Amino acid sequence: MTGGAPPSGDFSFAADPAASLIGREQAVARIDAFAERAAVHGGALILLGEAGVGKSALLDVAAARGVAAGRRVLRASGSQFEAKVSFAGLHHVLHTLLADLPNLSPAHERALSVALGLREGAPPGRLLVANAALSLLSRAAVARPLLVIVDDIAWLDRASAVVLSFVARRLTGSGVGLLAASRSGEESFFDHVGLPCHDLRPLEERDASALLRAHFPALAPRAHRRLLADAQGNPLALLELPVALGDFQRVSGRALPPVLPLSRRLQTVFASRIRDLPSATYDLLLLAVLDGTGDLNILRAGDGLAPAERARLVRVEHGGRLLFRHPLIGSAVVELSAGEQRRRAHRLLAERLADQQERRAWHVAEAAGGPDEEVAELLHAVAYANLCRGDGVMAVTLFIRAAELSPAGTDRAARLGTAAYIGAIANGDLRDAPHLLEQARRADLHGGSLLTAVAAAYHLLNGDGDVDSAHRLLVGAIETAADPADVRDKSLIQSLYTLIMVCFFGGRAELWKPFHAAIGRLRPRPPALLDVIGKAFSDPARLAPPVLDRLDTVIARLDRELIPERISRVGMAAAYVDRLGQCRDGLWRAVGHGRDGGAVTAAIEALFLLGNDAFHTGRWEEMEQVVDEGLALCDKHGYQMPAWSGVYLRAMLAAARGQEEAATESADRLTRWATPRGARALLAYASQIRALAALGRGDFEEAYRQSAAISPAGVLASHVPHALWSIADLVEACVRAGRHAEAASHAAAVDRAGVAVISPRLAMVSGASAAMVAPGGRYPRLFEAALATAGAERWPFERARLQLVYGERLRRDRATTEARTQLSAALDTFRSLDARPWVARAGTELRATGLSIGQGEATGMASLTPQQREIAMLAAEGLTNKQIGERLFLSPRTVANHLYQLFPKLGVVSRAALRDALTESAEER
Repeated sequence: MTGGAPPSGDFSFAADPAASLIGREQAVARIDAFAERAAVHGGALILLGEAGVGKSALLDVAAARGVAAGRRVLRASGSQFEAKVSFAGLHHVLHTLLADLPNLSPAHERALSVALGLREGAPPGRLLVANAALSLLSRAAVARPLLVIVDDIAWLDRASAVVLSFVARRLTGSGVGLLAASRSGEESFFDHVGLPCHDLRPLEERDASALLRAHFPALAPRAHRRLLADAQGNPLALLELPVALGDFQRVSGRALPPVLPLSRRLQTVFASRIRDLPSATYDLLLLAVLDGTGDLNILRAGDGLAPAERARLVRVEHGGRLLFRHPLIGSAVVELSAGEQRRRAHRLLAERLADQQERRAWHVAEAAGGPDEEVAELLHAVAYANLCRGDGVMAVTLFIRAAELSPAGTDRAARLGTAAYIGAIANGDLRDAPHLLEQARRADLHGGSLLTAVAAAYHLLNGDGDVDSAHRLLVGAIETAADPADVRDKSLIQSLYTLIMVCFFGGRAELWKPFHAAIGRLRPRPPALLDVIGKAFSDPARLAPPVLDRLDTVIARLDRELIPERISRVGMAAAYVDRLGQCRDGLWRAVGHGRDGGAVTAAIEALFLLGNDAFHTGRWEEMEQVVDEGLALCDKHGYQMPAWSGVYLRAMLAAARGQEEAATESADRLTRWATPRGARALLAYASQIRALAALGRGDFEEAYRQSAAISPAGVLASHVPHALWSIADLVEACVRAGRHAEAASHAAAVDRAGVAVISPRLAMVSGASAAMVAPGGRYPRLFEAALATAGAERWPFERARLQLVYGERLRRDRATTEARTQLSAALDTFRSLDARPWVARAGTELRATGLSIGQGEATGMASLTPQQREIAMLAAEGLTNKQIGERLFLSPRTVANHLYQLFPKLGVVSRAALRDALTESAEER
């Protein structure tokens, strides 16, 4: 090459590092503007570009200028070899701020400390950790603006990436700027969709040529043109290829090398420069790559890195942190190593990290040459630590690796079974379970892994819907446990929770007998939540009353509960005893945890529980939203059985609103799917849908047949909790179909069961059932007492239906004035809910009293849906659409739409007039 080989050495930044960048003026200006705005208002900016395009150099510029401007700058980088350590990236970002942890709220301090491994505790929800990190960063920015710079976000561990993605969207008003970089198109757990991004494109030819001339002025014109053509504007290639070109010319004597793909060419450039290093320096680089932190204290390098610095492979930051000049350099270092070299390096790192259990465990595992139970046990312990920190994804990875290192036998099978169990139940990875279960089956020489049976049964239930096979598998595994069974056996307890769901969907009393027997064998006593849910969820009519006080205590503590699975289980215990409203905040936390990449299964269950509460309490718009989200998660993760709960709720709403074709089609689908699988709970769902549709159109004989299919007249079927939701349906259908004996028999059965003590709703229903079958002189008093039950207004649809039944009977008995009162109240509620068949029934009855339907139309607050009422009252208090949305878990746009619809109903045109309108409406009532 004319003029000799290009010079080598480190091209250090000038006083302003941007001065050394060519062709990046626009990018520097964008970053400067971002940093200025973020220093006042907060915000995030993501740099995207191909490998070698200069993202890291721009981050260097941002850091230098941030320090010069008086900002506090925090730097971190994703590491390929730390991507398996939960919250490692977040720890790197926050480590200089950890002294301020005690100044956070107790919940935030505890969550962040547990997540970062600083203390032990219950696994925090991802949302709580994210809010804690946001709080810590915001506090740090109070004294002076804070700029957080994160390179290679695609290599962040999953937990850190999810948290930082959350934080990035909530920096407005904080004085914190987050500047991050990632390769374009690279898969990442950091979701930058919707965040401001700057695409860093390759250099224009003019700028690329200027860069070459600035660094390699002696290049011959022909070589200059060839490098411009091959580098295609990639700055890293423009700076590195001339070095390789000089090496090629010296070895081959030829002017130019053959054509090679750019990525392979760059790998070759790095490899050739690495091979020329002294072996001691190469060993240090290998240690640095496998460690991933750049901590010189771990490397104990001395002067050994000097050759790598001279070769422009690495640089040392102030503060003693080693950085590779490009990630491809680290990759090339590993690719050039032999297996034994890597194992030796991992052993050395394990020795130096003896006081850091999780990182040491990874290195010990990577150093293992084959199965090693001691190493497997170490990974097993670290896996449980990750699970306790709320990172189920990493726990599964660790259990699988522990299984790989386990000698053949039950320990290996148990670890694979545990991975399948956590993956399915905690993470929602139902589709991955069969592969792991098959591996566990082959490894299990003695068939003794209880968690393997749990995972298999869970998959059979939620995937295939095979209730009976799941039940046989679980009961067989549970009955092998010691008698009396030790309550400290976590596998056994998890198996019993899974058996609860199998028995519930099976919907048959005989399925529950082994469960109750197993609960009775637990010593010294069953866990409180397991015992409560086993009674309140299995047969609430008979078993719930004695445990209601304990359930109320569990619900009262829900605000301190951090484990999503426990939150959803509390919700299940509350469902049939009408306490879901008290669980809403906790259930929304479980949903948030799932949205942030946490426990998907618990999020699905929580969404459908919220949907149940929303349907029964008249929040039908909310019900549609949460059910749609739950069904989308079921479809994404392969959950067939739970999805039918969402289908049921959609169909119930369709039946209530008169969309009979859609309701009937869903009921038929439920029946076709459930019948061959023995899932009788779903058949009860289908029957209730058909009964509600029949009642709406006035087909009382059909309503009787469908309601009696859930629970025969005169009986509250054993272990059929849905019987409590069809009491009023069955009694009304019997009365209107002329089946007076059956009606009286069922009302008496309800009274004997004493369900009125369970909840205000059931007290109202029980009293109204007695009123429906009472003789002429007694029924008004019984109806009035039932409808006046304290708290009964929480269930507006069911209460309005009972008012309709009462009004119909009053009209037939010629008590016209009293009938109009009940019928008008029912009509107002039905209209507010848009329950069209019931509007028609109530309207017909009102006309039969001689009242013009126009006289019965609802106005003012009575014309609003329950959700519109709540929005109106919050808006009247002065809350913004955003604040109302946060309070009610709605988008600001949805709130605006509701306000647009309710203003005409109240006769106002602005928020300012709402308070007076609501006051007038209250006075009229």
